Amino acid sequence: MKIAFVSGTSIVNSDLFAKWEERSVTTCYGPVVCRARGEHVILNRHGAGAPLPPHAINYRANIRALADLGFSDVISLNSVGSLRLNIPPGSIVSCGDYVGLQQGPQTFFDGELRGGAAGIDNNLMPMIVERLAPEFQIETGKIYVQMRGPRFETKAEIQILKNWGHVVGMTAGHEADLCGEIGLHYNSLAIVDNYANGIGGSEIDFAKFKNLVRDNQARVNRLFERLLEIFA
Repeated sequence: MKIAFVSGTSIVNSDLFAKWEERSVTTCYGPVVCRARGEHVILNRHGAGAPLPPHAINYRANIRALADLGFSDVISLNSVGSLRLNIPPGSIVSCGDYVGLQQGPQTFFDGELRGGAAGIDNNLMPMIVERLAPEFQIETGKIYVQMRGPRFETKAEIQILKNWGHVVGMTAGHEADLCGEIGLHYNSLAIVDNYANGIGGSEIDFAKFKNLVRDNQARVNRLFERLLEIFA
């Protein structure tokens, strides 16, 4: 099945895709580098070179490239912080909706009085959830709160955000906006790498975050292995 995977630090830290063919795609929004094998591509949302911080990612080029390559189904893996004590680090969730009030949405409709249908399709998620079980238990129907970054949220901000959703991140809302506009089906998988700042008395900084991501890498690698088996 023809599937495009979108991820971030999980690709950088994994050797699963090292032998996939590197492919460059030129779009009207800029060049994009991805890796391809058979009917699958995997795209690092932060770019192929020095990783771009979330607020500087060329989201339009990334999504346009997937459309130009002929994909209609996208599976996204996002690193998130948990806004709820009952969603601990190591959990894997699927978000069915999102909040993005901090900044305007990404759009392909510059200069036009129009907009796409906002939301997350998750057209493949029922099958993915069934096929990944019992090895992976995916909590579905969660709400993703999109923040701008690149810094983590303050404890005061998290006290507000925990009333808006279940997890917090910096990328998925923009990708879902653009996929909705261009006709791609966006499927959400998110791995919880940390409790958001202040949840359960936790504190977060980039050094701690990198350690938490590293601790989850083996689990992410196995998740990708299973997804590739499912869509072989």
